[in-house]
Amino acid sequence: MSGHSDGPITIYPVETKGDTREFVELAFRLNRGDPAWVPPLKGEVYGLLTPGKNPWFEHGKAQYFLARRNGRTVGRISAHIDDLALAQPAEQGMGPGTGNWGMLEAEDEATAQALLATAEDWLRGQGMHRSLGPLSISIWDEPGLLIEGFDRPPTIMMGHNSPLYRGWIEAAGYRPVKQLINYAVDIVDGFPPLVNRIVAAGEKNARIRIRKVDKKKFGAEAALIMGLLNDAWSDNWGFVPLTDSEIAYVGKKLKDIVFEDLIRVAEVDGEPVAFMIVLPNINEKLIDMDGSLLPFNWARLLWWLRKPKSHTLRVPLMGVAKKLQNSRMASTLAFMMIEFIRRDAVRDYAAKVGDIGWVLDDNQGMNAVAEAIDAKINRVYQIYDKPLN
Repeated sequence: MSGHSDGPITIYPVETKGDTREFVELAFRLNRGDPAWVPPLKGEVYGLLTPGKNPWFEHGKAQYFLARRNGRTVGRISAHIDDLALAQPAEQGMGPGTGNWGMLEAEDEATAQALLATAEDWLRGQGMHRSLGPLSISIWDEPGLLIEGFDRPPTIMMGHNSPLYRGWIEAAGYRPVKQLINYAVDIVDGFPPLVNRIVAAGEKNARIRIRKVDKKKFGAEAALIMGLLNDAWSDNWGFVPLTDSEIAYVGKKLKDIVFEDLIRVAEVDGEPVAFMIVLPNINEKLIDMDGSLLPFNWARLLWWLRKPKSHTLRVPLMGVAKKLQNSRMASTLAFMMIEFIRRDAVRDYAAKVGDIGWVLDDNQGMNAVAEAIDAKINRVYQIYDKPLN
């Protein structure tokens, strides 16, 4: 953070390609000195922000803003509205009149406050009466502000931000509405005896089949898994359904980093009812690439992805069909998938740590699973809201 904090702040809407480049590049400039910040691939960021590339824009709209002082860009923010989120029941976190903001980066508190006020004005102008954030850009991308766990780099698909932002956002009148918890668990030596007994009993149950995904049919497998996800998560706080085009987009993006033995589907009586996705922590490589695959990083990454050795593996998503939730079968399937993937991960990927998240703070089932396998909280993200009157 630099010390040019004198002079008026002007906020501009992002309109040109040059503005968009400034918007993307600013995060690199402001976070470069933070050893725990992992530079995202710039191509991915542009894809996220661009209508026509990101299918979220089929049901959402966004406006980006830059803050400038003395001719320098000193901050950025996005403001957005998701029609599918507006259609959700209000008691589930989103709902009518709730707009969002995200992608906040600022050199100082005055800049952050000016940007938040601008995003709120835009949302008000669109008829919104509540501002909820940060989300970049949907609840499925990077939700929440990091409030605990600044000491180490995040794993794949997780955000990282300056610890200063929390105070700045709260000073702007935002109050916490939900925490998203991330867990780390040592996987080398296996899980406690109780978990092993549940897994062993499940392995003897002829009704249960835990299978790997078939990468040759990955489009169909992704559709199956994301369909299960939409069902499994439909009662969760903040849930917004994934559309068919978003599911296809996620499938395409994940294809290069999925491994058949790291994704499991659980079937009961031949019907798929649960899944678990585990990804190698590509951030272990990205942290040195400064957001670019050129000129040689692309080759380095592809070479690593042929057979990654990954100290940490991340579990971004798992779910059990709604009709089985809170049943004994649900926890049996969860423990079986976790244990089967753990065995392969340790043997084939030299993995030592599992990173599980995000888990909603009130998701009793998942938090109980994390506790049972001796997982410890290593990062906490917070989502805030504020009435717009």
